Amino acid sequence: MAQIWDPQAYEKDGAFVPALASGVLEWLDARPGERILDLGCGDGKLTQKIAATGASVTGVDSSPEMVEAARARDIAAEVGDAEALPFADGCFDAVFSNAALHWVRDQDAMMEQVHRVLRPGGRFVAEMGGHGNIAAIRVAFSAVLERNGFGDREGDANYYPTPEEFTRRLELHGFTMARMALIPRPTRLEKGGMTGWLRTFRRGALESLPEDARARIVEDTAGLLAPVLRDSEGNWTADYVRLRFEAKKG
Repeated sequence: MAQIWDPQAYEKDGAFVPALASGVLEWLDARPGERILDLGCGDGKLTQKIAATGASVTGVDSSPEMVEAARARDIAAEVGDAEALPFADGCFDAVFSNAALHWVRDQDAMMEQVHRVLRPGGRFVAEMGGHGNIAAIRVAFSAVLERNGFGDREGDANYYPTPEEFTRRLELHGFTMARMALIPRPTRLEKGGMTGWLRTFRRGALESLPEDARARIVEDTAGLLAPVLRDSEGNWTADYVRLRFEAKKG
């Protein structure tokens, strides 16, 4: 089920995503004059930070709504899929991505495209969901969907690989791994809590359901998760695990 993005909902319930990206930005280490592609740029918040280094940054995202939001921040952004990037061969010194690669359906096609648009020796620096990411949330959401007769709606929404698996895959596509880390990152959910997170990050699956079932699915999933992800004061913490890496084009 394809994910659907709403920039306003993302700003409200997903603000933690760019806020927690300092580590992967440090790994990118953007320099003045470099040509950098922000793959899955979303609303452009991180793209702005990269541009502030003096690098020449282009954003690309599959969501027209997110691209529009990025352009409103004066980001040069284009609508495009990671599996078919609309750029010339070898035109970037680095490809950067944060919290986007785990949404890509065809990982091999994506890696081929990233390799193609990088110059020789160019670097691919990214952070994505890693093995074990949102494990409790995924199990609870799938269980509630199944219980309500919608077990086919979640499917393989995301790809959360182990470091070993992802390294092998990158190497098969001509990359050399420079460094990689699997990082447990329990993440506090502010404002909308778990119901807001589900409405934003599982919007594609939810909108495929009958309208009268959506609120029930969200509330039942949150109720199932409350004993393990909500504390005694009502604060929610999502069970995030991130995979951060730097690879180079041979």
